[in-house]
Amino acid sequence: MSNNRDITSARQYHDRTAHSPESVRRSGHMLDWDIKPLPFKVYPALEPLRLPTDLPALEADTFAALAPDAPIARPAAALDLERLAALLFFSAGVTRVKSYPGGAQVHFRAAASTGALYQTEVYVVAGAMAGLEPGVYHFNPGDFSLRRLRAGDFRGAVAQATADDAVATVGASVVVSAIYWRNTWKYQARGYRHLFWDSGTLLSQLLATARALDLPARLVTGFVDAHVNALLGLDARTEAALVVVPVGSPGPSAGAPPVVTTLEPEVIPLSTQEVDYPLLRAAYEDSSLDSEAEVVAWRETDHLSARLAFGFASPSNVGMQDLTPPRGAAGRSLGETIAKRGSTREFSAEAITAEELSSALYHATRGFPADVPGGLTDLYVNAHAVTGLEPGAYAYHRGSHALTQLRAGDVRAASTFLCLDQALGGTSSATVFFLSDLARVLGRWGNRGYRAANLEAGLIGGRLYLSAYAQRFGASGLTFYDRAVVEFFSPHAAGKDALFVTALGRSRKGQK
Repeated sequence: MSNNRDITSARQYHDRTAHSPESVRRSGHMLDWDIKPLPFKVYPALEPLRLPTDLPALEADTFAALAPDAPIARPAAALDLERLAALLFFSAGVTRVKSYPGGAQVHFRAAASTGALYQTEVYVVAGAMAGLEPGVYHFNPGDFSLRRLRAGDFRGAVAQATADDAVATVGASVVVSAIYWRNTWKYQARGYRHLFWDSGTLLSQLLATARALDLPARLVTGFVDAHVNALLGLDARTEAALVVVPVGSPGPSAGAPPVVTTLEPEVIPLSTQEVDYPLLRAAYEDSSLDSEAEVVAWRETDHLSARLAFGFASPSNVGMQDLTPPRGAAGRSLGETIAKRGSTREFSAEAITAEELSSALYHATRGFPADVPGGLTDLYVNAHAVTGLEPGAYAYHRGSHALTQLRAGDVRAASTFLCLDQALGGTSSATVFFLSDLARVLGRWGNRGYRAANLEAGLIGGRLYLSAYAQRFGASGLTFYDRAVVEFFSPHAAGKDALFVTALGRSRKGQK
């Protein structure tokens, strides 16, 4: 049996990677630009299969694409190479390249990533489909190609690893992993948190793209880690699988898979030197599941009871104020929103409307099709400039779409401080803080609950990005002083832990 139930691991990891003004001043960590990791994983001996670039425009309204439970309006589409290419491009593809003096380039991706480091990798375990032979593939966004790691239909192997027979009946499973060093180069051991924030942001766009393409998709977070890693040829000491996403309508089962042999393809090193962070590796290992039986036991729960057990307790509406009703449509297609999306580097401090904030919060928090119920994170909002809403600190109740004011008055200076003294935290129109009752989350799901809570924060944060850009204002993800955030929102937030921050507002450069 794994160490997943020994929750001292996740608790110690979180505490040892917490930021405070003192820890940041003491850090002394400097970026070594000579060993900055390569932005792409390259298999030099594998032939690329170029993906089609004539992609659908994703004309569905952004808010419609974010709806998790609404039925797909048209009959579910068949997963083919063109739709797979669209899924990959609009979630993990390169959307623009910025060149700097001296020849350096940054390849910006469709989804945001901490520090623009893009440690999330994407693999596809596919059955036979139009334009693609069955196999296990790695997606390289640099040349927009797939490279086949294994030939044959291994969907059954993913079904076994996830203890979910239905996984073997859909066209493909997208598996997201993370290369630690690409993030820890800058963020050190705290990067484990970022693995799930960033994969969550990417997956929020993958799910929205799938809906826009009429493709069923869901998240599977429970699986035998060693089996999935072996299938992809990953060494979990440096790169490991995080989430499995079955995509497509059910069809005939793939049946028994070929034998999963040892896979050790040649990969170009990311840099001449890598720094190991044992604390991060231990956090992954101690949240891994070792067998199908353990996956089943971990996943089994009354989802309604689990959902009701988390989130704010709201026995009455005392002190709560309803938000302005959210917009039903954003007025911008998902394809256009993703094309315009980017992390805002400087806010203007101008106001957004109460309707715009209401719409962003509502459409970001309606839940996700997944094997773990939502509600593991609570949202707190510092409103700085929202027309129709008094400035102050609030708790957001997603079930009733309402706010409870915790502090009245100008909280810009507090937001700036809480966000590691970054101006973006205070010059935004509103800054959203994600907190979680980790004691309850870990008590129910073990160390793997820490993954789930951070993933949910990333998913909602990704949807806040899309909801903001769909309404023609901006967003930016920020880091924070852990304990100070909890103290600021207490006593309401007492006993919780800070997980993530997303700032919303109008860019100083203007938003199109």
